[in-house]
This record gives sequence, structure tokens and C-alpha cells, in this order.
Amino acid sequence: MYEALATQGRERVHTGLAGIDSAKLKKLRNTHLKECFNLIDEMRHKLEFVARIKGVSFIDDAASRSPLSTWYALETIEGKVIWIANGAVNSIQKAAEFKRLKALVENKVRMIICLGDCSLYQTVFGDVVKNIIPVQTIGEAINKAFYSSDENMKVLFSPAAENGISYESQGESYKHEVNEL
Repeated sequence: MYEALATQGRERVHTGLAGIDSAKLKKLRNTHLKECFNLIDEMRHKLEFVARIKGVSFIDDAASRSPLSTWYALETIEGKVIWIANGAVNSIQKAAEFKRLKALVENKVRMIICLGDCSLYQTVFGDVVKNIIPVQTIGEAINKAFYSSDENMKVLFSPAAENGISYESQGESYKHEVNEL
């Protein structure tokens, strides 16, 4: 049971440990705990490991549709990151939300690839990330990220903004395109 939990990432470990505490309080047997951990696998598109290709790890965080959720993803991931995000409208309110990410982006992110308009990212992060690139498709974003990455880097798809496409659809597209590399 613990081995399965350990391979699922920090966020799922926290969720799992909370589940253990809850189950123990309810006096559930270990067989019931195992069933609970099987449900954790159903948490898709939230810091979900997709693949490791030539030393580059791909992580699907398509469910993160706000700067705060993306902050958590960046905080959780160790090492250098190429961040794939949804384009966002450059408004004063949005810029204020994204500025909360600035220190974390400066320390971890080597490139930002935007699906669509990247003007907000250039405004907020342009002085700390030199490569902010607009693309039109997830496939194009993944190829750009993969061929721009070094070994042991992480490619994180964490949209940080809504774009009218469901996170499930975007997450499945991301996983499909990664597996096509």
C-alpha cells in the first residue's frame, strides 16, 4: 500500500495520509484502506506523471486553472521546469494574480510556452524568464519544450488560466502528444 502511494507524488501523498487518518478515526481495516488508495489513482490531471523521455519528465497538471493552483504545482516540483500554460488576457487584475508566482518562476522556470496569447506572461515574467514563446497547439508546445530541455528537466502543463476548453480534454491531449514523442 505505501509503495503505491510513494510513487504518486507529494500532493497525492498528502491526500493519502489524510485518508489514512480519516480511516483510522473511523476504525476501518487495512483492506478498506487499500480500496481508498485505489481511488487516489482516479485523481487525473493534477500533478500526474505522464512519462520520462530521454531524461525529461512530463507532468500533467491540466486541472490547475488558476495562478494559485499553478503556484502549488511549481512549489511541489523539484528542479528546473519548462512551463506550458494557457494564454491569458493581459488585465490589471490578472497581472496582480500572476505576480504572486514571480519569485517561484524566477527560481525554477527556464521557459514559458503559452497556448495562445502570451502578452500577460511577457508583462509579468519577461524580466525573469527570457524565453516566453506563443504556440497554437499542445503538440507544438510539447515539441518545443522537449527539444529545448536538458536532461532532468520537468515539462509542466499547468494552464493557470481558463481558455474555454475543458481541463480533461486538454489533459488527455497533453498525454497523447507526450506519448507520440
